[in-house]
Amino acid sequence: MTTVNAFSGLGMKTLETATNVAKKSLGQDEFLKLMTTQMTHQDPTKPMQNGEFLSQMAQFGTVNGIQDLQNSFKDFSGSINSNQALQAANLVGRTVSAPSKVGLLAADGVITGTFDLPAGSNNVRVRITDPTTGELIKTVDLGGHKAGPVSFVWEGDKESGNPANPGVYTVEPEALLDGKNTVLQANIDSRVESVSIGSGSSGLKVNLVGLSSVNFNQISQVF
Repeated sequence: MTTVNAFSGLGMKTLETATNVAKKSLGQDEFLKLMTTQMTHQDPTKPMQNGEFLSQMAQFGTVNGIQDLQNSFKDFSGSINSNQALQAANLVGRTVSAPSKVGLLAADGVITGTFDLPAGSNNVRVRITDPTTGELIKTVDLGGHKAGPVSFVWEGDKESGNPANPGVYTVEPEALLDGKNTVLQANIDSRVESVSIGSGSSGLKVNLVGLSSVNFNQISQVF
């Protein structure tokens, strides 16, 4: 008996080839049509083995399931981004705490923040310097502290006692740890001016008054 191959004119010889095409560009309906055609024209003396049939169906089911999962993740991701954007928009005009090496001293204002002390120290301080010249403006002596979060305030005065000019200053917490002066990361309190929604790796940005922007997920506190 002569076997009729429904795909011979298209260069497709087996259901496996048709499955590969379906995985790349065909939807579920088209795939089922191809499978039905293959089964209709197969050699009745050589029916498709159950294992082969189930394997090919599993391949299609896996591809279809992955596509559905990807679509679900896209919807979930979009929902999260929208929620973050709404939260960030509510921050405009409020004060937030975020990692920074600089702080903005407003007229008649102060610079406040916190930092984490990894171990107890008898000598903890915050150095305020001019970011352009490196000149030391003020050393805020905090004395001794146990390990944990430490708060600080710079009143805007110089070492001489005179008021410093309003502007941006470098803020460096330091502690004597194991006999060495160690610079620590400060979380500076700053006011939010606006938010920016980027794409790709840039993500959601919070723009701080007088300073650069920080990532939304870097904000540790809102006041």
